[in-house]
Amino acid sequence: MIQINNLRKAYGKKIVLTIDDLTINEGELVGIVGNNGAGKTTMLSLILDLIEPSRGTVKSKDQFVSKVETWKSYTGSYLNEGFLIPFLTPLEFLEFIGKLHGLNSSDVKNFLSENAAFYAEDSTSKKYIRELSAGNKNKVGILAAMLSSPEILVLDEPFSNLDPSSQSWLKAKLKKMNDDGVTIIISSHDLKHVTDVCSRILLIENGLIVKDKNTNAETLDELENYFNVR
Repeated sequence: MIQINNLRKAYGKKIVLTIDDLTINEGELVGIVGNNGAGKTTMLSLILDLIEPSRGTVKSKDQFVSKVETWKSYTGSYLNEGFLIPFLTPLEFLEFIGKLHGLNSSDVKNFLSENAAFYAEDSTSKKYIRELSAGNKNKVGILAAMLSSPEILVLDEPFSNLDPSSQSWLKAKLKKMNDDGVTIIISSHDLKHVTDVCSRILLIENGLIVKDKNTNAETLDELENYFNVR
């Protein structure tokens, strides 16, 4: 579903990511782990055509993401607050995103009702997104990414700033979406969460994928041991 070939991103003389060949298959739930600055967000940004590669290509359903727009209609994503519109209320923002995908206000409110255990948005609230806590901003962004029932979901540090109940809800939601056929790519510093949820782990260090393996009962211990000796 997603194919990466001969991909490199450099800033000046500093190479921050190099991926020779990588395929993420339809229906996979892939977790990307690594220390700060390893290249995780850079990789997600290149997949979403948010930054231009220094060389190489990314394809989604056999189409170059840098040359067509069709992949955007079936891809949901949230990487950071820059994806939000701070002067809108959460409901206004979600209705705006919904309209981009042909959903009306009633559709959005039904979606919020179905996911109220994660974020119960008061439809009468006038609080702007810029006034929300970091955790609630993250929830709004995650819900916006899920709103259109995407075929591909890309999330950067989705568990960050979430309370334990919300983290538990999100793990169950991601598993359910994946069971329903959604291809999911997430990055996370939380090794426990990512190994609980993901069927495949990519470990990035210094811009290189140094491990690519399916998760099993020993994966968490292996990752913790890897980072403990760095």
